[in-house]
Formats: sequence, structure tokens, C-alpha cells
Amino acid sequence: MTEAILLVGGRGTRLRPLTVHTPKPMVPAAGVPFLTHQLARARAAGIEHIVLATSYLAEVFEPYFGDGSSLGLHLEYVTEEEPLGTGGAIRNVASRLHSGPDEPVLIFNGDILTGLDIPALVRTHETTGADVSLHLTPVEDPRAYGLVPTDATGRVTAFLEKPQTPEEIVTDQINAGAYVFRRAVIDTIPEGRPVSVERETFPELLATGAHLQGMVDSTYWLDLGTPQAFVRGSADLVLGRAPSPAVPGRCGDRLILPTASVAPDAKLTGGTVVGEGAHVGEGARISGSTILAGAVIEPGAVITDSLIGARARIGERTILTGAVIGDGATIGPDNELREGVRVWCDARIPGAALRFSSDE
Repeated sequence: MTEAILLVGGRGTRLRPLTVHTPKPMVPAAGVPFLTHQLARARAAGIEHIVLATSYLAEVFEPYFGDGSSLGLHLEYVTEEEPLGTGGAIRNVASRLHSGPDEPVLIFNGDILTGLDIPALVRTHETTGADVSLHLTPVEDPRAYGLVPTDATGRVTAFLEKPQTPEEIVTDQINAGAYVFRRAVIDTIPEGRPVSVERETFPELLATGAHLQGMVDSTYWLDLGTPQAFVRGSADLVLGRAPSPAVPGRCGDRLILPTASVAPDAKLTGGTVVGEGAHVGEGARISGSTILAGAVIEPGAVITDSLIGARARIGERTILTGAVIGDGATIGPDNELREGVRVWCDARIPGAALRFSSDE
């Protein structure tokens, strides 16, 4: 298998304000756009040609990655004029594929961080003679996901909606967002209209007797759909918990990009990333957080499990926990912002304006 389709058209609404100016796959994780990690892992698995199915802020991708030659890839870009869903997006780019009807094509989503053994999924597909093979992963609490039960041979038996009662939880296996399609199967997806591969394509294939094979792989897997998950994923890449050949430095407690500046007494831990041109002032303490390009962290600030947007400024002694600060925003000194807060791009919060505790 040498070809893949990468679905990168989503609007990333759950990640706003990170995605106001940047498509979700281009938000930096561990120092580079998240998409870089996916492309590098695909290349390491032997993929040579990848078609990117783009939609939201589609104009951002090609100027950054070009033809893919710097990554050892041949990249093409296809833009949806109207959102087509996962299945519709796959069908929309099918004409760019070179594979024969029975050859395998890898398809994966642009918001999943995973340690999936891609060659193992391909081997499963080939040895079982499947029409489609799916990466399945077990989760502790499957209530938020559609379930994919399989028989003793790994063959998929059903696609179940999110369970509403304990009795409906018949398996802990969920669709992990990576597939191998027999090329001819892609052409059976309806063209020119929105199609959900999860809700329409797979159930219909199963109903018509197609062979859908599941491969359970319990390595690292994380859906980066929320800001908290994205911050965690970036930290896990830096710490080496999530595998990627694209991390621009050695794995460890922190990653400081070359043009960043960090005061000697600042403390960076937990997989913290400091982006290009960012500055961290004296006595600042940052744990498990991402500081994007050009941001300024003033002396004495304490930042935990947060993401600080490009060119944002965090004032002296301000405390952030589980916060997302949009590009260009300014948080004045002596503020205290806690879990779940999202400060929009270019917003201004005056000094000592927001607190969850006394100012003494």
C-alpha cells in the first residue's frame, strides 16, 4: 500500500478560538502543525502519495507543505466547495488515486493522535481479504462513542450508536478513525452529496454482505477534538508517550524551539512547548502547556495544562489552569483563570480583573 487519503476539512468548532485563524490540523502540537506528525508517521509506514481532502481554511495547507517533497511524500490537495462529510470527502478525492481496483488505500482523520501500527492494519486487510478494515480501540467508557462489535475472527458484526443504557454496552471497542479500503469500494460511495462513512457507508456495506474487518490496537490513541485533549496530546508527544518522528527535538520535560527565549530561573515541566520567538520571563512556572509563536509570558506567571495562542501576552503573576488563550489576546497581571475558560483572539483583560480567590 502506497496511497492514502487524509481528511482535514473539519471546522474544528470544539477547538475555538484555536481554530479561528487556523484549521485544526495546522494548530501546532509539539512544535509543528499537528498534521506534520500524521504525515511523518504515514511516510514511515511506506506511504508515498497522500491526497488531502480540505475544506475549512483550505488555502493554508499547500503554502506550508507544498508538494510534500520535504517529507519524502507526494501531496495533492482537493477542496470541497460544500462540506461533504467523511464519506463524501473520500469520494470527492477518489479521482486523484492511482491504485488499482483491488489495491488497498489508507484513510485517516486529521484530528486523531495515535500510535497505530499501520503496516499491521494493512496486513490484517490483506490476509483476511476484507473490503474495508478498521482500526478499533478499546476505551474505558464507551458511552460517548459508537460501538463496533466483532466476532471471534475480528469480522465486524454491527455498528451501534452511542449506548444510552448499560445493557447497550456490548463491547468496549470503538471506531478509531483509520481505515484501509479496497480501492473499488470507494467508488461505491455516492458522489456530490454529504455522506457519513460511519453512519451510512459502513452500515450499508455490512447490510449488503461486504467483509468489514476490525483490528483492535490498544496503543496510544487520543481524539484531539477539545482544547484540553489537544494540550494533552502535545505534551504527550514531547514526553515521548505518543510516538512521532516529527517532534523537532529530543523527548523530555520540555521543548524549546530555537528562536524562543526562556529566563534561566523559569521552570518548564510536563511536556511544555515554547514556540518560535516566544518569551518566558523570570520566575515563571509552566507545566504541561503549549506556548505558541511570539507569545510573551511575563515574570512570575504560573501556567498549567493551558494553551497560549500566537502573540498572546500573559501578565506578571497571572495564574492560568486549563485555559485557552486566543491569538493576540492580552491577560493583564494578577488575574486567575481556571479550567474551561476560553479567551478569544485579540481580547484584552485588565490587570486583577478576574479571580477565583482572594488577591491577598
